[in-house]
Amino acid sequence: MIYEGTVSEETGEGDIINQYVIFTKVCNEQVKLYGRTKKAILETICICKDRNVLKEYLESREKEVVDIMMVLYEEEAMRTYVESERYDAQNDLRIEMALDMLRDGEPIEKIIRYCKLSKEKILELQHS
Repeated sequence: MIYEGTVSEETGEGDIINQYVIFTKVCNEQVKLYGRTKKAILETICICKDRNVLKEYLESREKEVVDIMMVLYEEEAMRTYVESERYDAQNDLRIEMALDMLRDGEPIEKIIRYCKLSKEKILELQHS
């Protein structure tokens, strides 16, 4: 694993930036295992404390770190949801425009160009 070993002041690996980088890598690995969950955060904190990465900070502010990371996960989930809704709304508009163009007898190539839909999707709409 990328974050094996402990942070050592003697090797120069103990500066705060390196420790934060290690924390982030550990966190990413835990998110891969547990998703964006509290368990992933708690595991990250446990692993980092065991490896002496941001240990003092994590010991003194564990609840704060958990709370902040949970808020960040929630914000990311909300952003993803909003982006998904926007995409769906745009796609719905493209489909409506394609249906209107099909009703008007426009050629499929023109519908593809203006609606940015695949030929397969337009043919599907044509037969529905």
